[in-house]
Amino acid sequence: MKDKDRVAVCERTERKEERVKVRNLKSGEIGYTSFCTEAGETIQVTLENGQFDSWVYADCEELPE
Repeated sequence: MKDKDRVAVCERTERKEERVKVRNLKSGEIGYTSFCTEAGETIQVTLENGQFDSWVYADCEELPE
């Protein structure tokens, strides 16, 4: 995910309380955004199985609903 895409996803997640569907390009896992951390450059996601994980935004892509 490019920086401008990360900013858009994080703004929708943090300000509009949307859960954005994303895929981890390295693992293929799919999750929904929970919150973003600017300092760590990560996106906190809830996986489809209900577990939580933290992904580096560069390893993510937004998926259509």
